[in-house]
Amino acid sequence: MVEHRDIAPSGDADLLAAMRTQISRAMEHQPFWAARLAGVDVAALTSRDALGAVPVLRKSELVDLQAKDPPFGGLTATPVGALARLFISPGPIFDPEGHGRDWWGAAKALAAAGVGPQDIVLNTFSYHLTPAGAMFESGAHALGCAVIPAGPGNTADQIVAIAQFQPTVYIGTPDFLKILLDKAAEANLASSIRRAIVSGAALPPSLRAELVERGIAVVQCYGTADLGIVAYEDGGEGMVVNDGVVLEIVRPGTDDPLPDGEVGEIVVTRLNRDYPLIRFATGDMSRVLPSTSGVRRIAGWMGRADQATKVKGMFVRPEQIAALGKALGIAGRMRLVVTRANEQDAMVLKIEHTDPSLGDRAAAKLAELTKLKGAVEIVPVGQLPNDGKIIADERT
Repeated sequence: MVEHRDIAPSGDADLLAAMRTQISRAMEHQPFWAARLAGVDVAALTSRDALGAVPVLRKSELVDLQAKDPPFGGLTATPVGALARLFISPGPIFDPEGHGRDWWGAAKALAAAGVGPQDIVLNTFSYHLTPAGAMFESGAHALGCAVIPAGPGNTADQIVAIAQFQPTVYIGTPDFLKILLDKAAEANLASSIRRAIVSGAALPPSLRAELVERGIAVVQCYGTADLGIVAYEDGGEGMVVNDGVVLEIVRPGTDDPLPDGEVGEIVVTRLNRDYPLIRFATGDMSRVLPSTSGVRRIAGWMGRADQATKVKGMFVRPEQIAALGKALGIAGRMRLVVTRANEQDAMVLKIEHTDPSLGDRAAAKLAELTKLKGAVEIVPVGQLPNDGKIIADERT
């Protein structure tokens, strides 16, 4: 059987070595990766900065690839009949699961929440076609827990299950946990739940505080149906990047890694024999937090990287702004601000730079790439906010 990850390295050098091994293996055995990565010097991928030479795979490409070469676009290394489960996520996107203990990497997130052997887990993520239910169940089983495969909804039956089985751990969305607790209180049932691992929806500070007041320790984790669990809370700042995950932050719309601390799109290489996704862009934004312990942490979810905006009936995309920056040699931040003026859409491209004469060339390039006219404003370096936004739609 194939384990979730061939190697669970912790240090950067070991992670990058494992990534090189995976890339070499994929290029040797999978025609898709051999064609996509032709010309990449795998031996030179010894630093995170060097990873920019490897093209990013975006989710929109995944949809097209799977439509042309079903079921998985030629990205799986294991024959379909040898996989464990086959899933459908919204899009539709088709996701595989292989055989092995904790294939999705959920056990570390659960253990960080204090889950251990003989805990009884109420798993309210869906078991129907989508992978979240199986993802967390496999992690709970790896830790020696019993699992109630509740799925979402059916509140009345879930209250019965809570009363009968006395689960100590809840897994699901944070808002559904509140619904269950409220319903249990209405039924005069003292909830046995003491720990919760939540994902899939926002956890506002007010809701976290309410759950803590009700005696429940809550942690969040971040993952996707394509990658499994990418990062999780452990009581420290932000989220810990999971074992066997090479996580980068890139400038939205590009393949270019950003320095630690800069907000950009989360890109992940999953070290996995069955489904070796290489530099897969999640579409979510975050930033890498400073660390003195060697543990890589991110700030958590900070919005969506897909900032495509329609201006005067035409879509403007971050990729176009990134192409402008490359054409003009701009290394700093840029932001296209879209507003309304005189009952018409208007846009201003703000560029951090020291050369005010750059404006005319940038305006011409902006019109060439977007087929729309816009003003250009050169601003001091450091003036634009570090929030990962390339396009800011400020129309009301």
